[in-house]
Amino acid sequence: MSSSTWPSSTGWRAVPDGFGRDNLPFGVCRQGDRRFAAVRLGDAAVDLDALQRAGGLRDVDLPAGVFTTGVLNDYLALGPGTWARTRAVLQEADLDRVLVPLADVDMVLPIEVADYVDFYSSEHHARNMGLILRPDTEPLLPNWKRLPVGYHGRAGTVVVSGTPIARPRGLVAGDGEPEWRPTRVLDIELEVGTVIGVGSAMGARIRADDADGHVFGFVLLDDWSARDIQAFEYQPLGPFLAKSFATSISPWIVMLDAVRPFLSAGHPQVPEPAPYLRSTRPWHLDLDLEVDLNGTTVSCTSFGHMYWSFAQQLAHVTGNGARARTGDLLGSGTVSGPEPGTRGSLMEMTWRGRDPLALADGTTRTFLEDGDTVVLRGRCGGPGDARGWIEFGECAGTVLPAPHEPGGV
Repeated sequence: MSSSTWPSSTGWRAVPDGFGRDNLPFGVCRQGDRRFAAVRLGDAAVDLDALQRAGGLRDVDLPAGVFTTGVLNDYLALGPGTWARTRAVLQEADLDRVLVPLADVDMVLPIEVADYVDFYSSEHHARNMGLILRPDTEPLLPNWKRLPVGYHGRAGTVVVSGTPIARPRGLVAGDGEPEWRPTRVLDIELEVGTVIGVGSAMGARIRADDADGHVFGFVLLDDWSARDIQAFEYQPLGPFLAKSFATSISPWIVMLDAVRPFLSAGHPQVPEPAPYLRSTRPWHLDLDLEVDLNGTTVSCTSFGHMYWSFAQQLAHVTGNGARARTGDLLGSGTVSGPEPGTRGSLMEMTWRGRDPLALADGTTRTFLEDGDTVVLRGRCGGPGDARGWIEFGECAGTVLPAPHEPGGV
């Protein structure tokens, strides 16, 4: 990996590209009993609490202790003006004295998740799922191109990358009575999560073109899914236990300001969206994504394929006057492209198990087995891209067996 340089008191510090001065994603580190907010710079964390106490953020109007709460919510609530000033100071500051090697810390969940909503905004994914589940009907339901379809998830089971994922139990249909048992069809969904910094009042609506007044940034997100449980429960009200057992996110929140060079207009939407969903600014993000299963890359795709943008999703969430809150997490829905090899779930990659994946270790997979490790990765740009290079890091999880239940229930 090539490197850029960073000003420091001892000259110029080499920083791996992708996590250099143009990125500076925010997270929360744990070192012993202490938790502190940080931004990532290369392979180190900038201790923002230590920097603030040393006077390095005196040009930003920040409350005392804002970086010691264990989550970023209080900082996010300060708004885009404060975010931009902090970022500008960090891009010019001497940071050598407040760098902590990432090897010396553990990453924890960066926000207290207020509400979690998951969408279904990739046309390619929605069409594939329609073809798999309803092969004799039109794959897109009538409402799909009229609004961003979504459901409310469970904020309390959002976990940081690296947290093991226990195989869930649920009621699964069979030849006789439904059976309560561990899922046999455990899947992943490659997604991007939007993190809300500034909320809205009850009864107010957020316009899509005002998204940057509210959106702090983005994480990678894995919406773990138990497809056999989902098949029995989802009609008529949608996913519940099949989705609520765990959702993983990457530990570093990449700021919207960092990826502005990678925003684009997206593909034309036909029919034209309802007025509350219309936008004139570019809100689609050119973010390259990949899925790794046990060391084998099984999918490479782009967030730019999405039909509904993150700004339209936010407009829809608040379209009826529902509040947005600091710490809200909006899942994009599975990111899939138009070709095999660009699909974001095992359901699509294996076409519901018909076409097993061949892995580098000589095994095959249709769905996840105990012990499997899934890693999501993302980047904007890269070497030679005039817009720059922004790495998102990894979102990883390893599947554990279903926990033993007393009495065998």
